[in-house]
Amino acid sequence: MLHQTNLPPLLSADEPPAVEIVNRDSDATLFFVCDHASPRIPRVLHDLGLSRAEIEAHIGWDIGAAHLARNLAEAFAAPLVLTGYSRLVIDCNRPLASDGSIPRTSAGTVIAANTGLSAAAQKQRQDIFYHPYHDAISGLLDRRAARQLPTALFAIHSFTPDYPGEERPWHVDFAYHRDRRLAGLLLDHIDVPGLVVGDNLPYAVEDDSDQTIPQHGERRGLPHVMVEIRQDTLATPSAIDIWSERLIALISRLMPDIDRLAQDSLARKGSKP
Repeated sequence: MLHQTNLPPLLSADEPPAVEIVNRDSDATLFFVCDHASPRIPRVLHDLGLSRAEIEAHIGWDIGAAHLARNLAEAFAAPLVLTGYSRLVIDCNRPLASDGSIPRTSAGTVIAANTGLSAAAQKQRQDIFYHPYHDAISGLLDRRAARQLPTALFAIHSFTPDYPGEERPWHVDFAYHRDRRLAGLLLDHIDVPGLVVGDNLPYAVEDDSDQTIPQHGERRGLPHVMVEIRQDTLATPSAIDIWSERLIALISRLMPDIDRLAQDSLARKGSKP
């Protein structure tokens, strides 16, 4: 519930919504999400005092991830939920209690407009951007569970190749935390010559740094994976198409196994008292 404050509205009527849903009514086993889909900043926040170049760099969003996620959702006629605004406004893949939820710095860039925010201003961003995104995912997954639809959750991300102080040779990372089932399938069967594949590298899913997979995958017992692609390999539409074709071929080849994992998870959940 939104509480009355003297803060100006964060979104005007002509600005895009905080969350977008593609293929809402799909019965496909695959379910895609994109936590960092857009570099958009609400007009009222005046670009958070940053340049457009800073916002459109990797600190503002996962470059190429939304395009890739849309291609995958189209190929499999699968649901896709995307954030509508930058992770610099609020990061929908960070727990609300974490320092990275509304970042004050990112990869060495200071976001001065996020420093010293009142509790009311923080809650306003949570209510307008964070909760609608996770509520949209939860609502779709609840309806799928009620219909006994098997579901495998894919969170699509991208990562910068040049994070300060860290070398990143990996082209793709299949990340997970407690449940390696789906990531393990992908890791065991991706066979592109010359591709450097990360097993929880450079990122692993963690409770204190990730929200989407722990909340919507682990807690529901769904097979899940966070797919991270290095951004310099997503730099152009044709490069994104190469990754799309690569992942579509891999997932298509594994669909009988993915369906089995999703069915097993549904059966286990149904057998609990």
